[in-house]
Amino acid sequence: MSGALVRRTSSVEATERLGQMFAPALRAGDVLALSGDLGAGKTRFVAGLARGLNPKARVRSPSFTLVNEYAGSPTIYHLDLYRLGTGEVDALGLEEYAEAGALVVEWGERLPAHWLEDALALAFAAGEGDERTIEAALPAPGSARGRELLAAWRELPGAP
Repeated sequence: MSGALVRRTSSVEATERLGQMFAPALRAGDVLALSGDLGAGKTRFVAGLARGLNPKARVRSPSFTLVNEYAGSPTIYHLDLYRLGTGEVDALGLEEYAEAGALVVEWGERLPAHWLEDALALAFAAGEGDERTIEAALPAPGSARGRELLAAWRELPGAP
């Protein structure tokens, strides 16, 4: 990945605030590919994204439903690929979701390569207690939209 930018948060609330601050950068067709161990803060970040676009949004992990939809502008389609193989991911109909909103994908490294071409990859790592490190990078350096999303990440105010 190229052009990595790291942010750190010190609490669950700060991880959510980071997502909330980033939410206005999203538009329909965007792909955020989230990676990191279980409990690394991916779903909390998505909760912030959803609330940044719709303050009444209630976010839950899509582990068993595969896709959760959060109304906003744009709509967020929150996917969890943890339990899926590549062939199963292809069968999800991602094109329809991307036409209607932004794809925010936990275990995003399992996306087919062509979905990562314009994506912003966010790698989450747990630290001590509720501390989290989130590294934003481009999985495909030639991506115009990915570069725009990375620039929006860079322009966020200091660590929440």
